[in-house]
Amino acid sequence: MKIIIKFFSIFLITGICLGMTAQKASAQQASVSMQVFYDQLSPYGHWVHHPRHGYVWLPGAEAGVGFSPYSTNGHWRLTNDGWTWISDFSWGWAPFHYGRWDRDASLGWLWIPDTHWGPAWVNWRRDNDHFGWYPMEPSRNSSQREYNNHNDRWTFVNNRDIDRPDIHNYYIDRSKNVTIIHNTTIINNTHVNNSTHVTYNTGPRKADVEKATGQPIKEAAVVDADKPGQNESGDKVQIYKPAVTNKTNNGKKPAPAQVDKWQGAKQQKKNNSQSPQNPNPGAQKPPGQ
Repeated sequence: MKIIIKFFSIFLITGICLGMTAQKASAQQASVSMQVFYDQLSPYGHWVHHPRHGYVWLPGAEAGVGFSPYSTNGHWRLTNDGWTWISDFSWGWAPFHYGRWDRDASLGWLWIPDTHWGPAWVNWRRDNDHFGWYPMEPSRNSSQREYNNHNDRWTFVNNRDIDRPDIHNYYIDRSKNVTIIHNTTIINNTHVNNSTHVTYNTGPRKADVEKATGQPIKEAAVVDADKPGQNESGDKVQIYKPAVTNKTNNGKKPAPAQVDKWQGAKQQKKNNSQSPQNPNPGAQKPPGQ
């Protein structure tokens, strides 16, 4: 009898230890270097060496004319991490959840990679009728109070439309942005991820959206994917969100396989815009330029 009890005790303790180990392993995010960005995004655009930001990524033709981050080809979904941008681009798992966006007068929107994951790196505004968001620029953070220099980069919708899957059909014309911005205030609902020590803005409060839409909003759960990509299914959003570092295992500094020079890329863009195939270069500029 004593032998049976002893065996059972050993079995129980072993099972508990194995369970704790498995739980700890599943809770830890996979760790990769920034090389994953350089390799995975290259087929969908090209990398340029910016004089101030270093390597930046320019979306390719798939992004479409008039592309705007957190506006083109996607929608918002409330998750347990806050309002999360669900991109319909296959590469959307990276540029809309890591890093920052900026816009160059010649080259358009460009993405500056970074190592911290968030549901969306945007700033938010609201009044009684509208919600609006703005792609965060480099060197800014989620507590930034004002974006006065680029009013045209804000996207606004009537507050009842914020959770629509076809939200792109409900954007308010950016010619009205100045007036709306004047009447709105900053949403500063910050969240600190204790495991990564990353702070981000979760966006509008759930209660405010439910009041605006007149219906309950059910949060989706963010689930880690094991390879680059994203998928929204039912009450789950599966997305690749590894812990990213600036170093590779072999000690080499991560870098794109092919990099264009900044001035060369600008000159090429200028030449293309002036070609006979595009006699009206102004027609292909993003909204607000």
